[in-house]
Amino acid sequence: MKYLLLLGFLLVVSLANAQEINEKNLRKHIGILASDKFEGRGPGYAGEERSAKYIQQYFKKLKLQPKGENGTWLQPFGVKNTLTHNPNIDTSARQAKNVVAYLDNGAVNTIIIGAHYDHLGLGRDGNSLEPEPMGKIHNGADDNASGVAGVLELARYYATNDRKEKHNFLFICFSAEELGLLGSKYYTEHPTIDFGKANFMVNMDMIGRLSANKNLIVGGVGTSPALGGLVQQTAGELKIALDSSGTGASDHTSFYLKNLPVLFFFTGAHGDYHKTVDDTERINFPGEVEVLRHIARVIDAADALPKLPFTPTKSNAQMSASTRMKVTMGVMPSYAADGKGLKVDGVSEGKPAKKAGILPGDIIQAIGEHTITDIQSYMGALGKFNKGEATKVKVLRGAEVIVLSVEF
Repeated sequence: MKYLLLLGFLLVVSLANAQEINEKNLRKHIGILASDKFEGRGPGYAGEERSAKYIQQYFKKLKLQPKGENGTWLQPFGVKNTLTHNPNIDTSARQAKNVVAYLDNGAVNTIIIGAHYDHLGLGRDGNSLEPEPMGKIHNGADDNASGVAGVLELARYYATNDRKEKHNFLFICFSAEELGLLGSKYYTEHPTIDFGKANFMVNMDMIGRLSANKNLIVGGVGTSPALGGLVQQTAGELKIALDSSGTGASDHTSFYLKNLPVLFFFTGAHGDYHKTVDDTERINFPGEVEVLRHIARVIDAADALPKLPFTPTKSNAQMSASTRMKVTMGVMPSYAADGKGLKVDGVSEGKPAKKAGILPGDIIQAIGEHTITDIQSYMGALGKFNKGEATKVKVLRGAEVIVLSVEF
């Protein structure tokens, strides 16, 4: 109750403050990061290196503190694509890097704001939905230049406003998310701040395609008692679809597994996902401004509250097991779907789901003997299989239940 009373008092102030989000800045950041010059920002490749330099130069311009390793902006880590047996896919060892900055307000606790800046590069990692992806630039304007632009704009918003928040801020742009949340996992295992003084983490992944009816998916609201109220009461004209889970196919999962409250902002899947047509001209820039204003309102309201308690949405032991997946299906799950099962929004070429005949729109109800009710049970089921094994997958296609054979 104390959270809601404080929220009502703060809402008018935070609504006014959030109007400072600048659309021109978003256009610049996404236009640059999603340009052909950056070659799709593949983790460990030259385009990622150029992107990291652009991000750290902007952080430096804002006079933030470097919070990577050894007094730098960067946190390097090794990556290797282990998600495929295809001999045409690059499985070489590479080095990727997170870009990390800090706004020190002299506060006790810190709010973490992040997004992944890597994408599919030139289609060499086997995660493109293009029929023949090799050598083609995947610019990833929505996935996830839109989220990175959000981090940069919120960094500017908090570093240059005329007030001093009651929290410090850590701004992180992760790499190798597309290879399995590797950058965020590495950061949470090698943090550059005291996680005991981290309040909560905000993750933005694909926030550039707000629909005409202004639907916004917000995950993680069950990871602390106050979060659902904060998100709903600052929504403005946005239509919020709440997801209580602290896990999903993006970087907030890594922080949830370290017992931190998280929020995940997502404007929804679309037909351009993991294809070469995910370009800047398809971004809804006024819509992204609305999303970022909402995120700023949530953060501004939370800034005046006591440190948020963590609430697990599943036991850590169970979730840790579910994330140790040794196989992949190669599907893009829908985060906006209601009901039981895992709805499929996209299917990757050459992956087990595609070979089995799974289609976009199918709802996966069971993998082998494991019933699928949501993304957590889906991840948990995949953790039970090894490469080379085969099983049956039950899917709901329209009104018909179909059983397909899949080999991992």
